Amino acid sequence: MTGPAPAAHGPAAGIRARLLARSARLRDTPPGPGYKWVALSNTTLGVLIATMDASIVIISLPAIFRGIGLDPLAAGNIGYLLWMILGYLLVSAVLVVVLGRLGDMFGRVRIYNLGFLVFACASVALSLDPFRAGAGALWLILWRVVQAFGGSMLTANSAAILTDAFPARQRGMALGINQITALAGQFLGLLAGGLLAAVDWRAVFWVSVPVSITGTIWSYLSLRETSAGVRGRIDWLGNLTFATGAGILLAGITYGIQPYGGHPTGWTSPWVLTGLIGGVFLLLVFCVVETRVAEPMFRLSLFTVRAFAAGNLAALLTAIARGGLQFMLIIWLQGIWLPLHGYDFEDTPLWAGIFMLPLTLGFLVAGPLSGHLSDRFGARVFSTAGLLLVAASFLGLLALPVNFDYGVFAALLLLNGLGQGMFSSPNTSSIMGSVPARYRGVASGMRSTFQNSGTALSIGVFFSLMVSGLASTLPKTLSSGLQAHGVPAGTAHEAASLPPVSTLFATFLGNNPIGHLLGDGGTLDRLTAAQRATLTGHTFFPELVSGPFHHGLTIVFSVAAGMALVSALASALRGGHERADDDTSEQGQHPGTEGQPAWRTARSS
Repeated sequence: MTGPAPAAHGPAAGIRARLLARSARLRDTPPGPGYKWVALSNTTLGVLIATMDASIVIISLPAIFRGIGLDPLAAGNIGYLLWMILGYLLVSAVLVVVLGRLGDMFGRVRIYNLGFLVFACASVALSLDPFRAGAGALWLILWRVVQAFGGSMLTANSAAILTDAFPARQRGMALGINQITALAGQFLGLLAGGLLAAVDWRAVFWVSVPVSITGTIWSYLSLRETSAGVRGRIDWLGNLTFATGAGILLAGITYGIQPYGGHPTGWTSPWVLTGLIGGVFLLLVFCVVETRVAEPMFRLSLFTVRAFAAGNLAALLTAIARGGLQFMLIIWLQGIWLPLHGYDFEDTPLWAGIFMLPLTLGFLVAGPLSGHLSDRFGARVFSTAGLLLVAASFLGLLALPVNFDYGVFAALLLLNGLGQGMFSSPNTSSIMGSVPARYRGVASGMRSTFQNSGTALSIGVFFSLMVSGLASTLPKTLSSGLQAHGVPAGTAHEAASLPPVSTLFATFLGNNPIGHLLGDGGTLDRLTAAQRATLTGHTFFPELVSGPFHHGLTIVFSVAAGMALVSALASALRGGHERADDDTSEQGQHPGTEGQPAWRTARSS
């Protein structure tokens, strides 16, 4: 006769048993009226931590590299720098649509909960990096990739969970809060990275640990599946061609900003060209595959929905413009404006995050409000007007002098944030509300793919534009300026001939660019004390490069304004409010609407 099971299973087994028992009760109990607010608060936390960690290392990179004893600007080390910045973004861009599809198949809450757990484990591993130099950098890059995998599970399914939980009349408000939290997280990460790096570089990663552990326990205890999973098979060929094609295409664009041969950028490099051509080819193969498999990963038929197609096009172009804005503002503040106003170069990463707060404030104010109003009046007017404000702010930044008045600069950042907030919330609601319930996970993943791809693309696009603008004017200006302060002609020419991207990265990392250019060869030691003080002071480099830098900014902000205007046009062409019925049947038909997909027939003005 079998006796009772032993009582002593340890505390971990007891906790696990209680979690499983509570999860079973949640599955058997229909969600109450307050569940939607639980879903909103938990997914907002998940999206916030995922997007903050996408950008938190940008400002803190100088402290991180000092902590592991690595010079990222030394020969052969630039790859570590690029992958620390872009590895998280590339993984997110490639995987979110796959993870959204898995959410549709196996449960959105299940994949979301697993994402919190993976994210927490990766955050612990990042903060415990046991290595130094190159090995330490590889450890961080590897676990950043794992962290991005967990973050992608969160972002790919959060919008679908909210769309399931909220009725249509409140969906814009809920998705607005979620989306604006994601956008604000990108900029709050800059500020948090600067503040935490001043304490200890490991704190940049430790800060995510208690938040992600709390979120993991909370999500397992409170969230439940409110829609049935869609039975299906994984589209392995589609997954493989998309992940490989998108990955090597984005990597090729990223490496295009590095110099190659005698060129300031690497767009003529055989490796870059192979990545670009191969990536485009594999994505074309992916499109063919998706039209021929029974259960595709990427629902190309959704692009026949005007609201879905126009909304994603607008989101892609806006993400490119927004990413370019973020990096160009950081370089502008750190390399020119802050030093001109007495800030040490090594302190500029922290202060750049602080001085960009009006942008985040604009997001936080406009996002929830426009989401709420779009529930009543439709998405088109708010999203289109928001993009026009974004374009106007870019034109305003274009007109500013390099040494601007901060009040005007802050007003333009606030205007840009308000415009992006007005656009993002209604646009997300429009996209998610235009597809049937059973496709919300993959639709959320597709939306996130366009957004994350745009951010990754922006770095290659705008850095290349800035480098091209600097390459035509910076060498001559830099050489003559160095010679005028006692640097030998040969040394000045050699320093001026270095690729402009190295100067940009030095500024980005909070290094004194002149110290970076002249420090290794002992040139500064052979100059007089007065000459050294002038060359490495706060004002020499900013005043010297202000002309070439402004030329590059003119190109960057002109392109960004053009993208915002094209995005506004796409938003305006989305048509009236197009909404899929929440009660769509599995065959995709509305009751009483024969032969027409539900998301093509449920329209309201």
